[in-house]
Amino acid sequence: MQMRIYNVLLIARKYEAFMLEDDSRIDEKIFMEYVSLNLRYPPRFTLVVDENEALVELNARNYDLVIVMPGSDNFDIFSGAKRIKEQFSRIPIVVLTPFSREVTIRLSKEDLSAIDYVFSWLGNADLLLAIIKLLEDKMNAEADMCSVGVQAILVVEDNIRFYSSMLPHLYKIILKQSQEFSKEALNEHEMMLRMRGRPKILLARTYEEALSIYQTCKHNLLGVISDISFMHNQVKDKQAGIQLCSYIRKQDPFLPIIMESSDAQNRPYADQLQAAFLDKNAKSFPYELESAVIRNFGFGEFEFINSETQEVLLRIKDLNELQHRLHEIPQESLLYHASHNHISRWLYSRAIFPLAEYIRHHNFSDFGTFEAGREALYNAIVSYRQMRNQGVVAIFRKERFDRYSHFTRIGNGSLGGKGRGLAFIDNLIKRHQEFESQFDVPIRIPKTLVLCSDLFEEFMENNGLYSLALGNLSDEEILQHFLQAQLPDSLHEDCKAFAEVVKTPIAIRSSSTLEDSHYQPFAGVYKTYMIPQSEDMETTLSMISVGVKSVYASVFYKESKAYLQATQNMVDEEKMSIILQEVIGKDFGDRYYPSFSGVAQSINYYPINGEKIEEGVANIALGLGKYIVDGGVTLRFSPSHPQHVLQLSTPAMALRETQMKFYALDKHIPEIPFPVNDGFNLLSLSLKEAEKDQTLQPLASTFELQNQIIRDSWYEGGRKLVTFSSILKYNAFPLAEMLRQILKVAQEEMGCPVEIEFAVNLNEPENSKGAFYWLQIRPIVNPNKSVSADFSDLSSTGALIYSEKALGHMVITDVADIIYVKSAGFRPQNNPVIAREIERLNQQFIESGRGYILVGPGRWGTADPALGIQVKWAQISSARLIVETVLDKYRIDPSQGTHFFQNLTSFGVGYFTVNPFLKTGFFDEQYLNEQEAVYETEFVRHVRLEKPVLIKINGKKGEGVVRVERE
Repeated sequence: MQMRIYNVLLIARKYEAFMLEDDSRIDEKIFMEYVSLNLRYPPRFTLVVDENEALVELNARNYDLVIVMPGSDNFDIFSGAKRIKEQFSRIPIVVLTPFSREVTIRLSKEDLSAIDYVFSWLGNADLLLAIIKLLEDKMNAEADMCSVGVQAILVVEDNIRFYSSMLPHLYKIILKQSQEFSKEALNEHEMMLRMRGRPKILLARTYEEALSIYQTCKHNLLGVISDISFMHNQVKDKQAGIQLCSYIRKQDPFLPIIMESSDAQNRPYADQLQAAFLDKNAKSFPYELESAVIRNFGFGEFEFINSETQEVLLRIKDLNELQHRLHEIPQESLLYHASHNHISRWLYSRAIFPLAEYIRHHNFSDFGTFEAGREALYNAIVSYRQMRNQGVVAIFRKERFDRYSHFTRIGNGSLGGKGRGLAFIDNLIKRHQEFESQFDVPIRIPKTLVLCSDLFEEFMENNGLYSLALGNLSDEEILQHFLQAQLPDSLHEDCKAFAEVVKTPIAIRSSSTLEDSHYQPFAGVYKTYMIPQSEDMETTLSMISVGVKSVYASVFYKESKAYLQATQNMVDEEKMSIILQEVIGKDFGDRYYPSFSGVAQSINYYPINGEKIEEGVANIALGLGKYIVDGGVTLRFSPSHPQHVLQLSTPAMALRETQMKFYALDKHIPEIPFPVNDGFNLLSLSLKEAEKDQTLQPLASTFELQNQIIRDSWYEGGRKLVTFSSILKYNAFPLAEMLRQILKVAQEEMGCPVEIEFAVNLNEPENSKGAFYWLQIRPIVNPNKSVSADFSDLSSTGALIYSEKALGHMVITDVADIIYVKSAGFRPQNNPVIAREIERLNQQFIESGRGYILVGPGRWGTADPALGIQVKWAQISSARLIVETVLDKYRIDPSQGTHFFQNLTSFGVGYFTVNPFLKTGFFDEQYLNEQEAVYETEFVRHVRLEKPVLIKINGKKGEGVVRVERE
């Protein structure tokens, strides 16, 4: 429906204009008609009194339709219409006239070549709606039929008074049916498309016009309604309708035909042609027309009948019910309806075009046996519903949520950052079907239900929580108040419907309006709780309720407030949406986890061994992905160079730097309420446990101690290493190429580098290779990428800190403070103490508004104290440059692929990796040890230099330097 009638010019004498404006209130009535039928774009009417005013208006503004009403003095409307048509040939002209014997006689003598239609006006606004829809249908019919298979109803009638009465009634039938069918739509947009996809009405007033429309539209006709007596070869032919319908019946034995006549003696002709017959003189004609249209043209419920006795065997109200009851339908009935195109016509009337087309062009005989044909029909319905649900943000309705639903929402507020990302992913997958066909692996998002941000606001206001949450209560106190609050009652049944379909553990994930945005991703700031599946639904619903309230509470935790303060956002402006999502994985006794999880970036900040920045990088690990984003030991590889993994370059490195443990969800029902720590029910397990579950075998290599070699597969005996060799070297699962293609397309579509999270289940029932689940997408933001500065002097000569593995693109000249972890006597077991000291120092910098350089060994922000300093971003938020150093007995890979790392890069903090053993940089700690300390403890030292240092980072070359004026 690309072409619309928005503006109507009405030419009428002052009396008729008065009648329309003041008595009939035409604008108001048309508007109310549109509203009642859920139609958009009601037209505007402009009234003029004669042809001259009309021409002025037509030259001044755009009009889509001219309606002429002849007055009581019978001014010459026909010659005026001709003059208008000569200047504005594209604009249709309709004559709207009260009917009388004199008017009929005059019309028979006039030249109507400039008039598109003549209608009989009885003051009914329904007629104006019908006129507008009839013209819009005529304008859009060819394009809509060709593009998506929209259907049409051919109406053949030349009696002006009769079609002026019948068309409004027929449009009401169709529009109300379409409005009813649109309730099956997944969201408002699809409802609008369902309404636009309604059958069109095409009016023919002569045999020749009817035949032309039939020849053009015969493959898209839902049915025909034809008079019996009308013009044929320019004369009135009392059997023109019989000839037309006979021709149509020969062309299409099953096309529904309704014949109507004022002569009841014509009924036998309708019977011969297997057509319905309506008596035009009957007082019940409007009701009989509605009944005949609904019964013959596929509206209403589908009635499967016994073709011999006409007994109704089964009634189907929608596609969902047809799928679930398809195997109940008797063979003879199903064959009868399918062979007569009844099923496809029923689908066409509901604007379910792809499925209707498939069924129309496939016979049961095409599949060999009847049961094979029934199964093909069932699979076609399933495929259509899967296709229809993918890439759509559907409105959640508990009665229709099923295993084919992908992404649904409750509420009208924001989806939040993660929610938007998941919706974008689902739509991207739908538009790039080549992914799945190329790799022969299902690619999808988990089943997702989003509780939109307006539910959060309702929860906060109804429970009066803002004053408490914005105060200075501890995290535990805030959580306690939130758990005592009440969620909207309607959520109970909705969450129950979701849990009954998902039947897996459920992740309750934060999705705030600020998370994963293009400017401040807020990655990992708020909580995500995972709850196990329970056989008792009330227990499941109780856990969901507690999880939702716990995530809401996390908006107001100390860390969250500090993060918002550091990013200059107001905590009371933050809105939280919640994602309920199936947890990807499999059951293994008392635990649940996927084969492996991963994080991948389309840009590689640390390219090594021939890798390129633009080729991206991935980190993968056995088990749940929280192990990766929390900074655990993972396997790092470039999707473009999957067989060259630095960690596996020597047996010694592989033994030292591959995964030693993994995360799984504890399937035991946890105690309620939940604690502040959202990882309370995650199990940290050794690889021996994965070996028992037989999930380690597909991912492991075997180290032979005797020969000091690593074999790229599972063998009895020897130490097992998580190398993913069968996948990365031998392509048992096409992960590398999938990531390469997905990252490329995702970056192109998002318009910037991206980071994605994913999980894989190997050996799924539907696919022996497995299935790829895309869990999240976020932009990688580098606000300093456009900095223009002099990067000529980046040599290491005389530098305080130098790195050939630097991230950022900036020049900083206002930092004089350096906080560093003393390397002398460093022990990883002291890392928690060091984190607390740095947090206290950082708070002083927040209060003073100053920035500093932070230097320390291992990974900043890891969840594992053995790998580095366990700080959250808010605890080091005033740092302008973060430096990770490598000590002789403490060599840890950099923090790529974690939430912590994502936030650092997003806020333009410089980042150095210094590894003197690989000769990629150095840190002159001796110089700082010689300077006077502002603050010093056993583990940490703070030095303030007399003059600011010069920090230069050339992100294009990955090189950075910190220079200080030395005496």
